[in-house]
Order: sequence, then structure tokens, then C-alpha cells
Amino acid sequence: MVMDTSAPATGDTHQGVNAPGLQVFVFALFFIFGGITSLNDVIIPKLKELFTLNYTQAMLVQFCFFTAYAVIGIPGAMLVKRIGYMRGAAAGLLTMMVGCLLFIPASSTATYALFLFALFVLATGVVLVQIVANPLITLLGKPETASSRLTFAQAFNSLGTTIFPIVGAILILGSLTKVSAADLSGPALDAYRTAESQAIVHGYLGLAVALAIVAAVVWMFRNKLKGEAHQTGGGFAGIDLLARPRFAFGALCIFLYVGAEVSIGSLIVNYLKQSSVMGLSTESAGKLIFVYWLCAMIGRFIGAVVLRLVSPGKVLAGVAVGAIALLLVSTHTTGTTSGYSLLLIGLMNSIMFPTIFTLACEKLGARAADGSGIINVAIFGGAVLPVATGFLADTTGSLALALILPGVCYAIITAFGIYARNPAQDYADA
Repeated sequence: MVMDTSAPATGDTHQGVNAPGLQVFVFALFFIFGGITSLNDVIIPKLKELFTLNYTQAMLVQFCFFTAYAVIGIPGAMLVKRIGYMRGAAAGLLTMMVGCLLFIPASSTATYALFLFALFVLATGVVLVQIVANPLITLLGKPETASSRLTFAQAFNSLGTTIFPIVGAILILGSLTKVSAADLSGPALDAYRTAESQAIVHGYLGLAVALAIVAAVVWMFRNKLKGEAHQTGGGFAGIDLLARPRFAFGALCIFLYVGAEVSIGSLIVNYLKQSSVMGLSTESAGKLIFVYWLCAMIGRFIGAVVLRLVSPGKVLAGVAVGAIALLLVSTHTTGTTSGYSLLLIGLMNSIMFPTIFTLACEKLGARAADGSGIINVAIFGGAVLPVATGFLADTTGSLALALILPGVCYAIITAFGIYARNPAQDYADA
């Protein structure tokens, strides 16, 4: 998923850095953190089965992962200002590597809490990398082509979210159909959990190796950016922007959008496994997660054209209504219609984050970077709403009813699109 947690400051006058080789590694950063985030949708059903969790407990995976945005976002930005982009990227990659390695003790002890801690550490690195990636790509070239480079980089993020779930489903979910943890107890259960979680370990060990290599390469270029400068200011400098109705409404919608997107992605495997939907095996359902993210990637290219022709607010309202319609179709039909209508919501999600971000921060002027910091914290919705959706599923005993919550989120986003369909006032006049 694309989480644009940083934005270049308005009025940036840099002339670009003649270091075209660095662009390749920044594209790799987008690919890696997008793919790793989407792997949560694969690991959730695995841990749910191994530890016989209910939906609320299983959604703690997303809670621990996205809590890092609230906890690390602002301190991470301050760290990057202190040590610079390239060193910040290396620090983020190494932190991600440590998170991957923590899956080893989590597996050997078969402890769910350790898996959650490993995911939090992994997410801490992801947040650091994201804080670096967006502004860094704007530096690597001419200012007038910055938007083009950023859009191209986001395509690599979408590519990661499309490919990683396919590979993850094969490596991590392939053996879940053999034995059920619910049928075991005592030492046999512990041994089963340790053995089965090795599939997770192997997958994340491979990622750890790749992250170490990329971190080493980035470190080699740590002094490549000459004359790098950062604006000073407190970490909570943008909190007063919440007094501006348009920005506050937009920040709320970022919270709701990320929560809705993550909630649906997290439930895809279990939803498609239902006999009333597609009745798939865990591995087969896992392989279809890529459709959700592929639709998002396709929608992003379509949206880039449509947004040039139609008011962004109207487009946002339209796709939010489309998401609600697909939810209604999915929950009121059966078979492949039910399954694929849920997956197609990825198409509607595609332009929501950047459009909400842009509408919320429109005409903030020199406060754009402060607004970006607050938006970064709002991504915490990916921690809260999936747990709430899981709780609703456990309480009602129905995944279809649990999807009401994402539906409510999309309804509020529709209202924001209508509200923000006209240009914003200048910040000084707001």
C-alpha cells in the first residue's frame, strides 16, 4: 500500500542532485516497504490458526504494526533531520532487518507476543524508510519533474504489494491444510507451533538478507547528497492545523481510509475460505490477495489521468461510493461474485490516500511539511480499526456484518469528498 508519510516542503528551491544511481535504490525502498506491509495479510491467517486466535486477537498483528506510525512517526522525522536522508534510510533498513530476525526467537518459543513485538520492530523500520523515501526521491533530479518521479516510485510500492502476497502465500500458508492446532494440546501443540512457524521464519530470514544488502548499498552512498538541509521545528509543530476544519476532516479520513483498507485486506483469506463465498484452501485464498493490491496499482494509473479532468473531491466521493457498493454486493451475494467484488475494492482504494492527503493539505503553504507530520500519525487508523472489525466479527459471528465498519469509513470519506470538492481557502484566511 502507498502511505505517503512525507511531503516535500512547499517552496523548495533545490536544483536537484546529479546522482541518478540513487533513484534505483529509492525505488527499491518503495518496493520493499510496500511488499512487507502487504505480507501482514498473509501472516494473519497463519498465526490465527497456529495460536487458535479469534479475529480480535489475530488483528493485533495490524495493531502492533501500525501503532509504529503513531509512536515512531514524529521521533523518526526528528532523527532523519539530525542524521540525514541516506543514513536515515540505512537505519530504517537495519531496523527492519532486526525485526525480521526477531521472528527466530518468536518461532523457537512459539510465543504470539514475541511475533507481535517482532512486527512492531519491523514496522518501526518501515516508518523510518517511508519518512525518508518521499522527500528523497524529490531531491534526485530536477524540481519540475519531482511529481513524475514520485508517481513512478509509488508504482514500485504497488508492485511490491502485488508480488509479496503471492510469494508469501506459497511459503507461509502452504502447510496449513495438513493439521489443525485446535486438535492438539500440550507438548504436541508447542512442537506443532514451532515447526509450522518455521515457514514464517524462512520467509522473513530471506527478507533480512535482502534488507542487509540494500542497507549496505545505501550506506555506501551516505555522503552522496551534498548540501542537504532540513527545516528546524518541534515535532508537534503542526498540531494547531487541526483547528482548520478542512485539514482536520482530511486527517480523520486518512485515519478511516487506512483502517478500512487494512481491515479488508486482513480478512481476505478467511473471507474467501468461507463455503458461502469461494470455499478455498488457505493457500489458494492467500494467493488471491494479490488481486486486491493489483487492482490498487491499476487504479492508480487510471486515477492519474482522471484526476486531471475531474475535480479530485468528486473523484474521491465517487470511488468511496463505489467501495460501499462493492461491499454491499459482496455481503449480499455468494460464490465468486461475493469474493471478487470484495477484491475489486482495491480498485476503489487506489487514489484515496493521495487524494485525501492533497485535499487536506491544499494551500497550507509553508505549513505543508507540518501537515504531513500529522497525516503520518493519522495512519494509526491501520492499528485501531482492524481490531475493531475483528471484534465485530467475533461478536456477531459474521465476517459480512463486520464489514459494516469499513463501509461506515467509506461513507464518511464520501462526505469529505463532497465537502472538499471546491478549492481550499488560503491558510492565512482559514
